[in-house]
Amino acid sequence: MHDSPTILTIAGSDSGGGAGIQADLKTINMLGGFGASVITALTAQNTVAVTGIHAVPPDFVVKQLATVLSDLTVRAAKTGMLFSGEIIRAVADQLSRRDFPLVVDPVCVAQSGARLLEESAVNEMVRHLFPITDLLTPNIPEAELFTGLTLKSAHDICEAAERLLAMGPKAVLIKGGHMDSPASTDWYVTPGQKPLPLMQSRVDTKNLHGTGCTLSAAIAAHLGQGHDMLASVRKSQLYLHAALRSSYSVGTGGGSPNHAVPLLKEQARLGTLDELAETGRVLAQLPRFAKLIPEVRSNLVLALPYASTTQDIAAFSGRITCTRRGEVILAGGPEFGASSHMARVLLAARKYNARLTCSLNIACNDQTLASLKRTGMTCAGFDRADEPSDGLGREGGTMDWGTQAALEASNTPRTVDAVVDMGGPGKEAMIRILAQDSKELLGKIRRILDLL
Repeated sequence: MHDSPTILTIAGSDSGGGAGIQADLKTINMLGGFGASVITALTAQNTVAVTGIHAVPPDFVVKQLATVLSDLTVRAAKTGMLFSGEIIRAVADQLSRRDFPLVVDPVCVAQSGARLLEESAVNEMVRHLFPITDLLTPNIPEAELFTGLTLKSAHDICEAAERLLAMGPKAVLIKGGHMDSPASTDWYVTPGQKPLPLMQSRVDTKNLHGTGCTLSAAIAAHLGQGHDMLASVRKSQLYLHAALRSSYSVGTGGGSPNHAVPLLKEQARLGTLDELAETGRVLAQLPRFAKLIPEVRSNLVLALPYASTTQDIAAFSGRITCTRRGEVILAGGPEFGASSHMARVLLAARKYNARLTCSLNIACNDQTLASLKRTGMTCAGFDRADEPSDGLGREGGTMDWGTQAALEASNTPRTVDAVVDMGGPGKEAMIRILAQDSKELLGKIRRILDLL
């Protein structure tokens, strides 16, 4: 039987379901933990506003915490909204005797702007909770509040992190989502070590309610499974990033991350493999398809919903090849992570069109280029001679750079059907067909063959 470590969240309740205890328990459950909770306050809120806060009496907060700890074997814990100095002191006293890692999300203000920590409680948090914290996870406004600094640059963030470390936590993660920058960079700092920037692409969504709660709960869940602190942070970043990319609106304000994204991806795995196998069989039976197979062979890739890594994309483990007589062979079976190069092409293209789920590489020569042009499909290309030196020699580096360069140069990157790579010394020229699903891809290949 799989062990589900008990992860404790000490936070406020969000009646809108997107943050607080509700977000924490969803996250812990999705990441394989058993969630226990201590509620510090009830809030009346939705996606637009917090209309009321009812704090739980400190002695009852302590009673909840003591009762949980007296029976459950907690592997890790996090705190969120603590609201008052009295609650902070009571919780810190209990947690000072713990034997598990503690993540502190110093929640001060809700996404809607409502204050969730009394002004008088700021010093109490610094004095009583920070010194017993294993990881502190403030966002930019919270880091500014606790340090008195204005954070506008990486240098400012590093200085703030050092000041926060001096207040007692063993590690600090300053979340960079509030910074005005193309990427979202979180800064991880431990005593005596150079600050480590952990960069992720920024997700274009308004559904940001509960992101801090989700990240800190995910870190606690991974710590409870035995991962070290940095590994837990990185795994949690990936989880939150995927949840944001699949977020949804549940009200008229900002919605929340989709906490169920791991479950949705897992449910789709078998169907994705079956669809890939069937699409491969159809391709193999298309008349003259062998003429489209390059010397290095083809591969067909198909992505899971919300794919974010090459392991989320299935391909044929032995690629697609053919005999001299034109018989197409699907070498190996469909497997996730079987084609790093084609998976990287698809992942790079999905940054411009998230609807893309499928890609196939075919030969690039005068005949296929002429046929492709006659179909009227939108093409984009790149020249390997333009590749920056830092992309060379890295596994899949040209695939990432080339696909992005081609799409960025296109006036309509979201409508590109094919990326043309004219090759180079020792590199075969290639056409990589992009499609929203396997049916669309098969239609594009049929059109190319009809005009070949």
